Amino acid sequence: MPLWLLLMLWRGSVAQVLSYKLKLQKSMTVQEGLCVHVPCEFSYPWLSFISAYVSWFQKGADVNQDPPVATNKPNQKLHERTQGRFFIRGDPQTGNCSLDITEVHMGDSGTYFFHLGTYSYLDTMFSLNVTALTHTPHIIIPGTLESGHPRNLTCSVPWACERSTPPIFSWTSAALTSLGPRTHLSSVLTLTPRPQDHGTNLTCQVYFPAAGVMVERTVQLNVTYAPQNTAIRIFQGSRTALGTLQNTSSVFILEGQALQLLCVTDSNPPAELSWFRGSPTWKATPICRSPILDVSQAGAVEEGDLICQAQNLLGSQHISLHLSVVYPLQLLSPSCSWEGEGLRCNCSSRAQRAPTLRWRLGEELLEGNHSNASWTVTSSLVGPWANSSLSLSGPLGSGLRLSCEAQNAQGKQSAAVLLLPADKPEPRTSGVIEAVAGAGTMALLSLCLCLIFRVKTGRKKTVQPVQSMDMSPAGSSGSGAYQHQSWTDIPAAPPAPAEARPISEEEQELHYALLRFPKPKYQEQEDIHTEYSEIKTHK
Repeated sequence: MPLWLLLMLWRGSVAQVLSYKLKLQKSMTVQEGLCVHVPCEFSYPWLSFISAYVSWFQKGADVNQDPPVATNKPNQKLHERTQGRFFIRGDPQTGNCSLDITEVHMGDSGTYFFHLGTYSYLDTMFSLNVTALTHTPHIIIPGTLESGHPRNLTCSVPWACERSTPPIFSWTSAALTSLGPRTHLSSVLTLTPRPQDHGTNLTCQVYFPAAGVMVERTVQLNVTYAPQNTAIRIFQGSRTALGTLQNTSSVFILEGQALQLLCVTDSNPPAELSWFRGSPTWKATPICRSPILDVSQAGAVEEGDLICQAQNLLGSQHISLHLSVVYPLQLLSPSCSWEGEGLRCNCSSRAQRAPTLRWRLGEELLEGNHSNASWTVTSSLVGPWANSSLSLSGPLGSGLRLSCEAQNAQGKQSAAVLLLPADKPEPRTSGVIEAVAGAGTMALLSLCLCLIFRVKTGRKKTVQPVQSMDMSPAGSSGSGAYQHQSWTDIPAAPPAPAEARPISEEEQELHYALLRFPKPKYQEQEDIHTEYSEIKTHK
């Protein structure tokens, strides 16, 4: 066999034994701005006898003219796009050709091959696919954010690589914050939350300058705090009667009306709302364990202080209001009676707020507690009742006119009393028969005559108190002196009316009292007749 043939056979056998092998992952996908490690192992004949200068080239490059993307050869010019980001990390003398890529760009997508000495491993190449960055920062909040207590919050990017250019962290929040320590891939923020920070957003942004990309994460703060801004809203029917009430506000409601009180508060976690009558103590039992308190029919029982208490694990707050039941202004008809040598009249009125009473005697205004030689006024207040009495002394003029007036912020009412003159005296006559007849008549009248007050109203069927006056001769002597007696059924304390409501112009009342003033028969003769006094109640 020729020698050259033997040499060729021997060379082929050696080449088969000492073949150029490359173990490499064929493709990888990585997000923009991150790092990638490409493991690689190779074999090369007589590797231990040569200087192992290895390089990586992008597919299509001329190894003799184009710069590599990565190499371990000193002073070798690299591709501008990859310079400082592509590194050969393995030891070629041990057959390690691993490649590291930091801060991957979109332009890094492509196929790459490994080259050693004069041999390029084109049979096995590596393909890199770069996608948009979808990773977001991690925000760590240790424990619960409680109002007024500082907490350290951490924003980190654990998926980024340590070998890249340090990213830039920035925070956005309406809360009170200050920056704390940071590491290569994390930043710490000290936050002191307030109640108004609950539900607000906190954002951490991370910018990778080498790749020119930014990512962020936003979280909503969950701040716990004690009840605050507790308020009471008032509803009447389907509409809101009043807005939000301040603490210790007073609310006025007409007697018999319905009212709904809604207690609201701001707290986290939600507070338990309860209603108390009067100041709540730790042993007090609430009258209602609900935000809504219904007052179905306002009256004296419902009047007073109502407290709404809001409480959670962090504290409590309460708000109070004073509920005042308003009684519409009502004036009772004045009553008059003879006392001693004078006339005494009483007047009462009921309302909430309590009214003031005053008298008008002719054109003169009498009020308060005053007196002179002719009259005395005595006034008092008992709860919603105002009472006043007028005592008149001395002779009463013909056609005496007086009235009682009640007034408060809700309005004004008055009741007028007109006392008309009595029978005109009869003319004197001579003769025994007329004198005896006159004396007998006077004696008979002294036993029978009385003054009757009969009151009827235009809008009520019930009987009003009846008052009587009786003026008759003091005996059969005909001296002209008069005796008097009177009675009244008005109680010492004014009774409460069945229903308190304002009297409209259409509901004015007319009261009539029968007045009878008998005179001696021996006076000038004239037909005896009766007169009426009119008592008119009006606003």
